[in-house]
Amino acid sequence: MTTISVSPEDNPAKHPLPRLTGQQRSWHGRFEAMASPCEILLDGVVRKDAEQALFHAARETWRLERKFSRYVSGNPVDRINQSKGEPVTVDDELALMLDYAAQCHELSDGRFDITSGVLRRAWRFDGSDHLPEKNETDALLDLVGWDKLNWQRPLLTLPKGMEIDFGGIGKEYAVDRVLLDLKRSLPEGSSVLVNFGGDLACSGPRANGKAWIVGVENHRKLTDSSETLSLRGGALATSGDSRRYLLKDGVRYSHILDPRTGWPVPGAPHSVTVAAPTCTLAGMLATFAMLQGAGAERFLEEQDVAFWVQRSAG
Repeated sequence: MTTISVSPEDNPAKHPLPRLTGQQRSWHGRFEAMASPCEILLDGVVRKDAEQALFHAARETWRLERKFSRYVSGNPVDRINQSKGEPVTVDDELALMLDYAAQCHELSDGRFDITSGVLRRAWRFDGSDHLPEKNETDALLDLVGWDKLNWQRPLLTLPKGMEIDFGGIGKEYAVDRVLLDLKRSLPEGSSVLVNFGGDLACSGPRANGKAWIVGVENHRKLTDSSETLSLRGGALATSGDSRRYLLKDGVRYSHILDPRTGWPVPGAPHSVTVAAPTCTLAGMLATFAMLQGAGAERFLEEQDVAFWVQRSAG
């Protein structure tokens, strides 16, 4: 195993350093970011190229984490959330994310909303049985709503008390961004798969022409896969309540909330996995499907994409 050196300036969160294992022309790199295990699988490259690819993947992912996380004091998202109604000028990359958030809000008829993060003040998805009172969530709804903010590139004006949170799209964007960079930098004939906590994308088949074998997490037993998939290109993303939920009187409440009601979507599946050309698109469709509740399967059938839905038996 080789540990990759990254400067403290490129690793401000002080994550453990990336680690590379493998031999000859097949390599496996690991690091942590965005509260998830991250990995890149490389085929058809020598050790020097694999080390450089892992270095770049970790550094770029940590840059995106630092920029888009709502937990980092002083970053662009924090400055917006602390702006108290004053307009904030954003750069092109953040503007791109805001444009995408606006598109998601429109396409989902308001079910996807990056201002809904304030609802976590009432909800704690820690596996306990504590449900908030309805008056708590109703009061917070005054601070939710994409249509309440003013977005005119490059100026964003967020009403006092509201927040934005890119948690629903940031990791998928990071997967696509890192994959694009590695495809440009790695030698011809090589192949790479980027996997951030189960949201993943690949450059194509493995260097030997075979498919990548990917497991779909079993929501009943998270250490097992419900099935394995053969991936020769594109991306997969999963949305669900396997790790974050509340259980009250036999009812499981997903952490995915409907911003129009402030409550989990009734009838939502435990897990939705979608295949799409990019991880960003796959993630959007998986989340939209969760927000459709009992209509998740019908929604995905209408999108003409491959998908896998897990629900409770009976």
